[in-house]
Amino acid sequence: MMEELAKVPWAVIAPLIIIQIILMIVALIDLRKIHATNGPKILWVFIILFANLLGSIAYFIVGRKQS
Repeated sequence: MMEELAKVPWAVIAPLIIIQIILMIVALIDLRKIHATNGPKILWVFIILFANLLGSIAYFIVGRKQS
């Protein structure tokens, strides 16, 4: 197991994980502040949390209602 982890290119993966976490936090904060969304807010919480990077991007593209 440790040998497999040593083979992982962490220099590439670590920044992607950090970007994913930051985008997820920003999406959840924005979801909390915004009043109207396309769909129920609880559904967007689950999409953001469980669809990882694509869920956060989908929220910003589709989930926010344009005024």
